[in-house]
Amino acid sequence: MSGMIVDCAIYRDGHRIEGPEDYSDALAAARAAGDSFVWIGLYEPTTAELDLVSEEFGLHPLAVEDAVSAHQRPKLEAYQDSLFMTLKTIGYHEGAQAVTTGEVMLFLGDGFVMTVRHGQDTPLKALRTQLEKQPEVLRHGPSAVLHSVCDTVVDCYVDVATALQTDLDELEAHVFAPGRPAGGTAERIYGFKRQLVTMRRATAPLLEPMLRLARGGEPFVKPEAVPYLRDVADHLARANDQVDGMDRLLSDILNANLAQVSVQQNNDMRKISAWAALAAVPTMIAGIYGMNFEHMPELHQRWGYPAVLVLMASVCLVLHRVFKRSGWL
Repeated sequence: MSGMIVDCAIYRDGHRIEGPEDYSDALAAARAAGDSFVWIGLYEPTTAELDLVSEEFGLHPLAVEDAVSAHQRPKLEAYQDSLFMTLKTIGYHEGAQAVTTGEVMLFLGDGFVMTVRHGQDTPLKALRTQLEKQPEVLRHGPSAVLHSVCDTVVDCYVDVATALQTDLDELEAHVFAPGRPAGGTAERIYGFKRQLVTMRRATAPLLEPMLRLARGGEPFVKPEAVPYLRDVADHLARANDQVDGMDRLLSDILNANLAQVSVQQNNDMRKISAWAALAAVPTMIAGIYGMNFEHMPELHQRWGYPAVLVLMASVCLVLHRVFKRSGWL
């Protein structure tokens, strides 16, 4: 049980205070004080473990089920005794050029906030330490934690989008570079598009829940936190626009690459056709003289054989010059 609990602490007036180590006693002490709250952090709890916690905190069974199973769509749901929010976290590994995801679930209620993390790409490992150095923020209670988590996750979106934009610029330069190798470009474009799809699944569904928080009126969210949540929603919208713009640009790059491939194939076919025409002329002449007719032009002349060879070479030379001028060779 203790393995899933990353940290559990009571906060009063923005400062961490000494309190009971058991989360149930800590919650009771915070509620009894009135001006305190408990922040409990969990990491990949099992169903049985989270059920024990949910009984003490009064969490809704549907929200508990979502928090355990993970792989949820970003959403915001209000229940009688708590507010439940799901966010997808994003990580970008530049060496492997891969976008990975994790999840963070938040429960807000009377005198408590609970964060549940899934996956390694969660930016909350250092968030608690940072907030404990900002008592003026923490004194606003669970709403401050909600805003800080959302702000941290969205800032990661912006950072990953910026890194992807840099890689996309390099990919665009590679596609239009003269003399570039033809192989592997379509695979790179498709792999990049998969990264954008992964990121869009995190950013796009989160916009509606953030707008709900930005409008205010949600339970357990203080009105003074609404302007800050509105700022987070604005950053999220900007990240969404950046992802959409990269996706459109990537589609244009893919179309341009396919057009380049098509043009190159046409050039190759023209060259093949030109060389086939050059080979067809001497083949035709040789075929005619190989039909063994008795009465044929120049058949019995001393210079007949060299004359036919000169004719073949002359026709091939003329065709080569014509194809060269027309760009077929």
